[in-house]
Amino acid sequence: MSRIKEFNLPDRGEGLTEGEILAWLVKVGDTIELNQPIVEVETAKAAVEIPAKWAGQVQAIFHPEGTTVEVGTPIIAIDTDPGAGPVEQSTTGAPATELPAPSATSLAAVQVAPAEGAVEPGLIGGPAPGGRTAVLVGYGPRTTTAKRRPRKGAVPVQTDTATAAAAPAAPAAPVSKAAPVSPAPAANGNGRAGALVLAKPPVRKLAKDLGVDLGTVVGSGPLGSITREDVQQAASGAASAAEPATATPTATATPTATATATATAAASFGADREQRIPVKGVRKLTAENMSRSAFTAPHVTEFLTVDMTRAMKALDRLRGRREWRDVRVSPLLLVAKAVLLAVRRHPMVNSTWAGDEIVVKEYVNLGIAAATDRGLIVPNIKDAGRLSLRELADAMTGLVQTAKAGKTSPADMSGGTLTITNVGVFGVDTGTPILPPGESAILAFGAVRELPWVHKGKVKPRQVTTLGLSFDHRIIDGELGSKFLRDVGDFLADPEAALLAWT
Repeated sequence: MSRIKEFNLPDRGEGLTEGEILAWLVKVGDTIELNQPIVEVETAKAAVEIPAKWAGQVQAIFHPEGTTVEVGTPIIAIDTDPGAGPVEQSTTGAPATELPAPSATSLAAVQVAPAEGAVEPGLIGGPAPGGRTAVLVGYGPRTTTAKRRPRKGAVPVQTDTATAAAAPAAPAAPVSKAAPVSPAPAANGNGRAGALVLAKPPVRKLAKDLGVDLGTVVGSGPLGSITREDVQQAASGAASAAEPATATPTATATPTATATATATAAASFGADREQRIPVKGVRKLTAENMSRSAFTAPHVTEFLTVDMTRAMKALDRLRGRREWRDVRVSPLLLVAKAVLLAVRRHPMVNSTWAGDEIVVKEYVNLGIAAATDRGLIVPNIKDAGRLSLRELADAMTGLVQTAKAGKTSPADMSGGTLTITNVGVFGVDTGTPILPPGESAILAFGAVRELPWVHKGKVKPRQVTTLGLSFDHRIIDGELGSKFLRDVGDFLADPEAALLAWT
């Protein structure tokens, strides 16, 4: 059993088939512990940190950041016994088995398979006495190696390039019909002998538009990958120092975050003045879910304008209490509480259409839509109806912070039963939201504005908002939807009186 273990991209139990490597949390040569997070991967549902399956030392990283990898594909090699001495490297740069150092002739004559996939001598496909290959009669010798076929364009990170550079010097012919080892080519602009140029498709397109040879560019990105800035600098140097290739003055400004963002946005458009953004990860799953929901569940949306002046004053009094001074309190907290109390009075709103039956749920997994850099996600608070107001506030704060940090787990985004989307934070009055798949209602909470309002027979400035409730008309008819929305509005109009009357 080899001490070198290849760690495959695991299946997170969500039925996903691939993931994009966002960031490596370790590098070659690092000593890692069991269950230590080693890589951050974005799936179609969330960005998650994957822990190490073994303790040891990182020997190789097979895929750079930004690469989409299929589940089950090796992504990293770990030396589980780093104190046992140096590890031999195969001609491909991947760690080989713990055998005595082979000669140059044997390296060229034999293709070394990974340790865990090796074939015992004398078995079918394995070596036999006299230099022959043991085969099944009538089927001929093996013509392929036992190694997994690498993904197209993926380049393993070699921990020692000396072995790979020395291997081509051996003149002997291989026993199998593998391709002969060619001499090592000259190093490209990234300083990696024989390595492919690491650059994302948009960067390659930008280089093509600007006439830049990526082989001559030194990459400054992760694992030596080439970034847009590298291409722009190369183009600027090729033209002249005074006239950069990117015709936007912002691109030559000081390296502030705003200038960088502007330069990137300007350079992302090609000669055809079009930008192509790959649809993947959370955005891809969201698009599929919204399309399926929009054309499967018959949507109905109702609106209600509410005077929230008393609710806003109640929030101010709540913030002033000693036990609430360190708690994040917002109008969304009262909206969530109103929805949970209204569900108790109208349980059918918290249900799912299951074809031949309607599944009404006693528990409420309250989803809160959150806008993140990765797209819109809807994590939910499990069994939110059983939480006190303070527990609900803490749960909502943790949910939002985790979502903005990109650390929401797939489990936190599954099993939702009812959702609130707070469009008011963007200054929007309300909207007609689309139901998350499997849910029967979603509430849009609009901006709270000071507007002229008739109060006690007089027009006065009051804090007013507009609610928009979309629901599945197969389950919720107009009467039920209207009563539910009315009760949410009644709570927001006078939360203190509603709490006394409803609980």
